[in-house]
Amino acid sequence: MTRHYASHRDSAQNLAAATLWHITGPFRIVRLLGPQYLLRCAVFHHIADAESSFTRGLGVTTTRRNFEAALKFLTKYYTPVSLQDIVADGDGRTLPPRPLLVTFDDAYASIAEFAAPLCRNYGVPAVLFTNAAYLDNEQLALDNLICHAVNVLGLDRINAVANASSGIKEMKLRSMAQIFAQFLPAISLQARTTFRHVLTELVETSEHDLAAKAGLYLTRKQLRELAANGLEIGNHTYTHVHCRSLGQENFFQEIDRNKAELEAASGRRVRSFSLPYGSAADLTIDVARHLRLSGHEVVFLSESVANSRDSGGFQFDRVSLSANSNHLLFFEIEVLPRLRAIRNRLSRTRT
Repeated sequence: MTRHYASHRDSAQNLAAATLWHITGPFRIVRLLGPQYLLRCAVFHHIADAESSFTRGLGVTTTRRNFEAALKFLTKYYTPVSLQDIVADGDGRTLPPRPLLVTFDDAYASIAEFAAPLCRNYGVPAVLFTNAAYLDNEQLALDNLICHAVNVLGLDRINAVANASSGIKEMKLRSMAQIFAQFLPAISLQARTTFRHVLTELVETSEHDLAAKAGLYLTRKQLRELAANGLEIGNHTYTHVHCRSLGQENFFQEIDRNKAELEAASGRRVRSFSLPYGSAADLTIDVARHLRLSGHEVVFLSESVANSRDSGGFQFDRVSLSANSNHLLFFEIEVLPRLRAIRNRLSRTRT
């Protein structure tokens, strides 16, 4: 039933997007949903034509063809801007028409191999948010470890591990998405570490060997070369954790340490921060205060909501692009974020 509903929803969305896109002046018409859309921010992760057990089902992979198609669309209909443009602008009054920032999360090696050269060819500045713990492929990020375990062992085995390591007895994990959206945010950092260790034992391979086998992430050498060629490096926490689980005692390890190691590795100042998993629930008052005090000038979420002047120049939302056609890219960037902004305003009003 769920799959059937999703198919109908996607068909309806495709029809609506195609109809709107082929009407004369679609950008002018869509402003009726909300004219204040200050800055568009796009987020990508892994740019590759094939997936492995470490990424299959994770929803982070964009094919090389689709990525280049997205860049062609973005450079034709938007004005790519850099992080410096955003920092210097402040209130959005001096940004060019339809400004758009391209970002990447998680520092996959495919960024150096394919995405960054294409961005340079198309004249698109970008920000790369990185977890220093996984540079040089000596450790495997928990997301990729979970993905590998689910693909190799199945969800039933993961359920048993999750219940045993976290103390949560009632939760029945039915999808990988549920693991990231419900299970991981609900457990402590200590339970997260235990879950990680038990998963590693379950796949019967050392973490170092798994990371080396996957070869997913950038090396420090590649990071420095990317920074030298103009790619801005941003903070993404040291080990990709939900920031809502951080206390004052964890800020140094996850935020400050990552910033310092990235600056040492890249030779550039780190001044932006991207919340792992992108939820506003992770930008707590304490986290936001610490980010400001530790020299971060901009913070990014990933809830695909239109940005307005209310951001104050510090907090911006991003859209995860997955479409493979111009009309669907337009719908993802222009229509859906405005609709979500309307939904959020109505929700706040009712509250």
